[in-house]
Amino acid sequence: MKIVVIGGTGLIGSKVVEHLVEHGHEAIAASPNSGVNTITGEGVAEALAGANVVVDVSNSPSFADDDVLAFFTTSTNTLLAAEREAGVGHHVALSIVGAERLPNSGYLRAKVAQEQLIEASGRPYSIVRATQFYEFVGRIADEATVDGIARLSTGLMQPIAAADVSAAVARIAAGDPVDGTVEIGGPERLGQDEFVRAGLAAKGDSRTVIGDPEALYFGTELTGTELVPLSADAQLSSTTFAEWLAAQAAQAVPAPGAAPVR
Repeated sequence: MKIVVIGGTGLIGSKVVEHLVEHGHEAIAASPNSGVNTITGEGVAEALAGANVVVDVSNSPSFADDDVLAFFTTSTNTLLAAEREAGVGHHVALSIVGAERLPNSGYLRAKVAQEQLIEASGRPYSIVRATQFYEFVGRIADEATVDGIARLSTGLMQPIAAADVSAAVARIAAGDPVDGTVEIGGPERLGQDEFVRAGLAAKGDSRTVIGDPEALYFGTELTGTELVPLSADAQLSSTTFAEWLAAQAAQAVPAPGAAPVR
């Protein structure tokens, strides 16, 4: 199949393209850098010509509430209209587990609005809701740090490796539309403070991490299980956070005889 990956040069999209190509598909990485802009519409019709599937893993360049809402609604409307004209048979979008349970987050409200546009479009679709990525642990820690102390919610997360997200998105894109949502997550539930504490310790970061039930997560309070998959048929990966951290450490060790980085 010809599968166009919007946001196909990013953390998730680049790996989705690799997986699809490995399985014999014609996967096109589309982004503003390649002349495909879903906000202005530039290059969209040309990119989607002859496509069987469109995968949207793009993200807003600004996380301000109004900006992120405008990005996801404009981009999604552009894609859905172009898909209708091109006869695309499957729209796949990456969203976030628990988005509808945290309405105080402007970013998550925007993801819910994106999902609603897709569901109401009448187009065959699959929405993949993923939990937070292991790769985000540093950003979560930085957002919560004041005067060298990271104060994190004790609410639960079920984070997942970005590589496992990419593999799941590619698998779903290559299959039939589910006309619904699929939840994916990691194999273990961790308190957000526990997640960040382990991540910083693995990097040798000496910041103090305090678990605080009232600490905000990007402006919204977690009371328990908002960010974990609750669906009985959620797809859980096997890569634990400890395994992922060990792999990151191994990759950071120079090979014997390698020249030092200058």
